Amino acid sequence: MACRNLIAAIAPAVVLLLALSSARAFDDTKYPDWKGQWIGGWTKRFPGVTGQPSYDPHKSDGRGQQAPLTAEYQAVFEASLADQTAGGPGNDPQVRCLPSGMPRMMIAYYPMEIVITPDTTHLLMEHIHNFRRIFTDGRDWPADIEPSFAGYSIGKWIDRTRTGRYDLLEVETRDFKGPRVYDSTGLPLHKDNQTIVKERIYQDKADPDMLYDEITTIDHAPTRPWTAIKTYRRINTPQPVWPEFVCGENNTWLTIGSNTYYLSADGYLMPTRRDEPPPDARYFNQPRK
Repeated sequence: MACRNLIAAIAPAVVLLLALSSARAFDDTKYPDWKGQWIGGWTKRFPGVTGQPSYDPHKSDGRGQQAPLTAEYQAVFEASLADQTAGGPGNDPQVRCLPSGMPRMMIAYYPMEIVITPDTTHLLMEHIHNFRRIFTDGRDWPADIEPSFAGYSIGKWIDRTRTGRYDLLEVETRDFKGPRVYDSTGLPLHKDNQTIVKERIYQDKADPDMLYDEITTIDHAPTRPWTAIKTYRRINTPQPVWPEFVCGENNTWLTIGSNTYYLSADGYLMPTRRDEPPPDARYFNQPRK
């Protein structure tokens, strides 16, 4: 009985020691200060850039991106632009509230939070509840990975200046599912989903409130790897506001078969383009004449 009482007395102390040991193992002085709220997308508009935020923020969206697409995927892109000009959604899967996926999610339309732990860096985004886990524990690629919109990310911290503090996160992301596009114009990625995304994420040396993501997308839709540098601005406030974005809450687009319709304020379906046929009602009771 005395032995049991001794074990019961020691157990909480052991748990506390393990917790303290684990806490000490994570020395946050080795990692960059990326705490706070980071805003991408609309925060920094470069001279002459117009349209929605896109893959390369230094260029306007649509054809202004000058995407190095193959002839096949240039035709897919042109069809998306033509459909949007006619009033439709084009090739943009977010109309159906699908996640942005990589690399589009790194536009960071809504605020982003970066949480660094010894084994994983978490990127939490408030746009359609996107999030990423970047594993930095030295693991290799698993033999069997369930494809996802965000993909599977493995990263490595690097101390470029040899000061004892990491200043660069290198990341490679694979194993995707689709559909995914680069931006709201429907700029396409290949339907085979064999995309590989490589990133170099780092702070501005002169301005710690500016973060860069040098991102290279390797995909079969472009004719070559395509690189862009994205920027994020930190909002310095002790208690930042984290707005919630739920795509389905106010989504007025409705896809039926191969057509997309618009839901009017009074609850009726409306066409999105000239001469669009009504949806097929073969499984509903037909009104009597």
